[in-house]
Amino acid sequence: MNLEELLPFMEVIIASNDMVRLNFLVCLLRDFGFDPVVFDANMAAVEGSIGAIQRRIAVPSEQVWAARRALAEAGELDA
Repeated sequence: MNLEELLPFMEVIIASNDMVRLNFLVCLLRDFGFDPVVFDANMAAVEGSIGAIQRRIAVPSEQVWAARRALAEAGELDA
C-alpha cells in the first residue's frame, strides 16, 4: 500500500515547521507503540524550507485518540 492509499485511513494530530519537535514527537509516538507518518516533508523541502508549508504528523484513524492522549500526558499537546 502506497502513501496515497493510506490517506483515507490516517488522521493528522499535529502540524509544525519545527523539525526538531516533529522528530521528537515521531520518536515519542513510536515509543508509545503508535505508527506515525510525516506528511508534506518533501513539499516543505521543495518550497525552500521558508515555513510556508507545515509538516504534519498523522496516525492511523483507530489510534488518533490514544495518540493525542499520550502526547497530552507527555506535555506535548494541549488536551
